[in-house]
Amino acid sequence: MSASLRGRAVSGAILVLTFVGHSVFALSALGADRAELDRSYATQMVPFLKTYCLDCHAGDMAEAELDFEKYRSLDDVTTVGRKKWNGVLEMLVDGSMPPEDSAQPKEEELQAALAWIEGALSSIDCSGPVNPGRETIRRLNRTEYENTIRDLIGIDYQANETLPADDVGYGFDNIGDVLSTSPLLFEKFYEAADEIASQAIIVDKRQLVPRQELPLGKFQLKQGKASGNRLTFGTKNVGRYEVELEPGQYTLAVYAHASQSGDEPAKMSVQLGAREKQTFAVKNSSAIDQPFEVTSRFGRGKQLVEVAFLNDHYDPGNPNPNRRDRNLFITRIELRGPDSRLDDRYPESHKQIIFVRPGEKGLDELQAAQQVIARFASRAFRRPVTNGEMQRLMILYGLAKQDDLNFEACVREVVVGILCSPHFLFKVEEGPAEGEVHTLSDYELATRLSYFLWSTMPDEQLLAQAWKGTLRENLDAEVTRMLADPKAAALTENFAGQWLELRKLDVVAPDRKKFKRFNPKLAADMRTETLRFFQSIVEEDRSVLDLLSADYSFLNERLAKHYGINGVQGEEFRKVSLADPNRGGILTQASVLTVTSNPTRTSPVKRGKWILDNVLGTPPPEAPANVPTLESQKKLTGSLRQRMKEHRDNAACASCHARMDPIGFALENYDAIGQWRTKDEGFVIDASGELPSGTKFDGAGGLKKLLLEERKKDFVHNLISKTMTYALGRGVEYYDECAIQQIQSEMEQHDYRFSTMIHAIVHSQPFQKRGG
Repeated sequence: MSASLRGRAVSGAILVLTFVGHSVFALSALGADRAELDRSYATQMVPFLKTYCLDCHAGDMAEAELDFEKYRSLDDVTTVGRKKWNGVLEMLVDGSMPPEDSAQPKEEELQAALAWIEGALSSIDCSGPVNPGRETIRRLNRTEYENTIRDLIGIDYQANETLPADDVGYGFDNIGDVLSTSPLLFEKFYEAADEIASQAIIVDKRQLVPRQELPLGKFQLKQGKASGNRLTFGTKNVGRYEVELEPGQYTLAVYAHASQSGDEPAKMSVQLGAREKQTFAVKNSSAIDQPFEVTSRFGRGKQLVEVAFLNDHYDPGNPNPNRRDRNLFITRIELRGPDSRLDDRYPESHKQIIFVRPGEKGLDELQAAQQVIARFASRAFRRPVTNGEMQRLMILYGLAKQDDLNFEACVREVVVGILCSPHFLFKVEEGPAEGEVHTLSDYELATRLSYFLWSTMPDEQLLAQAWKGTLRENLDAEVTRMLADPKAAALTENFAGQWLELRKLDVVAPDRKKFKRFNPKLAADMRTETLRFFQSIVEEDRSVLDLLSADYSFLNERLAKHYGINGVQGEEFRKVSLADPNRGGILTQASVLTVTSNPTRTSPVKRGKWILDNVLGTPPPEAPANVPTLESQKKLTGSLRQRMKEHRDNAACASCHARMDPIGFALENYDAIGQWRTKDEGFVIDASGELPSGTKFDGAGGLKKLLLEERKKDFVHNLISKTMTYALGRGVEYYDECAIQQIQSEMEQHDYRFSTMIHAIVHSQPFQKRGG
């Protein structure tokens, strides 16, 4: 396409943007007559495609996996083909296609094709039956599992030590299609459930008796001085230590072994307080788990612990070198007690599960078990347990009882079973008949809502609203409450952390010779800055446009120095106003700049692709597998910009690089770890960019201005799409476009407030309903 033709196409009356993406939905062709568009597809578009496109984009070997022969009608284009045709429109507008070495359409042909595509993509019919979509049943991912165990049982369980990492789909690890299961994974879930139940439930009251290990190095010896982590008695000796006791019974457990000599074993006396000394024969020559114990009951006050070696013996002439010297070694002394007020010592996890015991409230054992199990199962399943489920769970309780287990141990076995149930491990939703649309129950809606905003199970208030059937009428109030709750930090950590690819900071490895400042602490600071910044958008209910344009961030001293900002001291992060025009918004934060760089240098390609994908939602096709890297082409010389210009002379690469590279060059003043610079390898940096459409900009400031003024709708559309993907656990599809447009319209009316987006998503048909 000639430059003049491309310029006239871009400035034509049909187009209102220079760099078109999802914003086509706001164009003048909105509401175009679908019947006429359908008729004109065959008469207008098919001839255009045959002449200018099918040579490369047809059949099984179609370039960029774009086969125009698959699209036979308007419906094909606007439904399953919508994402592809959005890309087609963008490539035609910016002049990337057809390639310069191919036949070029006349201006009137190009204008007609652009008008048809715009009209087609703008002609969504939202008046008919709604297809809310249907996500694959979703298993709890590892983070959700940890959080759910925390809120269900009250213990912090580190699932990464037992469960494997989750796969990622559409950029997130909570997507139903990729949360696979296997027999091995279920074994892991059983191991986790068994460990969790053991931590949570005390099955033997003796476990509650306090234990303290006495410091052997602080014992006072009659001869010599104690040191190290054991008492060594090479001759007759006594060790003493004073302890402060509460009223109750105590057991002193002494772990000891001895080297033997003579006709009798080593003897040790143990005394607790004024009680009579007890003498033990220490026959074992190596450390064992079975201690020597004395038990006594005491009142409040100080008592003396005494251990003594009684029968030293030395026989240097013994032919067995192991029998020449008798010595006593004490490796550990543990004081257990008191045994009083044990009921007060049950952990919260135990009391949370076993809230009633046999004999309390007039209940026998079976009745108490039913109440305990019914409440726990209902909370674990996030809806009332059914009669059939209770029957099976009580059978499990009965089987445990046949093994002579006590009440707590039997309940523990049932808890393990509940934690292994699909109704706990999966977010189960009622399946409608094929072709039908099902409105989620209040319990199902509560579950979707809590895992969206909190990455955990519904709390008591949400479940109470669901039980009363009042959740929908109080939905806005609940969303507002949940966003204000500290647990909403999970939305920042798990949504923003994945959308902005911050988790890559755990694995990036900038060259330490070139970037000496980079270390794990700085990487953690980078991540914290971006998460705190995003959280401020949530907490202060700011415009989502501030993600690109904010004049503040969150810094500590180390990160401030990294940016060249003075006046910030200490490790603590605090809100800092940014006077530097080169800082502000996610695009200039070190986290994003680092994860979009190579280990030894910046990558305008990665940065440009990241913005196209994560900011605008218009990702370029994947690069061909046989394209050589820049570093492998030794003949390339000059600045990075000059070398990349030579590198993309390949016509197959030029069209995509023409979109990515100018965006990436705008960020070239930031090195591979986000520090400001004016030169690279001795060359003065040129941070200007020009898109194929002719739009020019300079540096990060110019890029942000372009995004906010000309691509604002694309950014907001993409943010809604990403957030809906995370909320629904599936990729957004063509049938979600009506909902996305409605959400975008509501945001425009409310200054693009973050809360408006969340409320609108929660009220949307895809979130409230499920397809058959």
